[in-house]
Amino acid sequence: MPNVADIMSTDVQVIGPKDTLRRAAQLMREQEIGALPVCDGDKLLGMLTDRDITVRGVAEGLDPDQTCASELMSSDVQFCTTDQDAQEAMRTMGDKQVRRLPVVDLDMKLVGIVSLGDLALRQPGHVDQAVREISEPGGATAS
Repeated sequence: MPNVADIMSTDVQVIGPKDTLRRAAQLMREQEIGALPVCDGDKLLGMLTDRDITVRGVAEGLDPDQTCASELMSSDVQFCTTDQDAQEAMRTMGDKQVRRLPVVDLDMKLVGIVSLGDLALRQPGHVDQAVREISEPGGATAS
């Protein structure tokens, strides 16, 4: 199986910690994505998902024009590195029930993102277990 560097996307849309939820939602709509890495420059701070915005933000009555991404982002981010084996990334996705992992260098600088879709395109037969684990109800919040 290839390394994460061989399959990750390097053109990653990010959002800053002080950007509003409205801006995050607009970027998600424009890019047709459901999650954004929150970065200070190129340093990964957290992840913000469309679910964070709706369930933890809007449903709680937070003002999307006044609430910052850093207020709702998950700072306990699962990530991988470019030299990791893609199989290991798939295991992490299944164990943590996430659909994408930011890819960082040794300084925690964001260099890409790898998704379940990226893995499925490269190794479709190997993705089945990860999909089952991610889809199990009652687990971690999928991002």
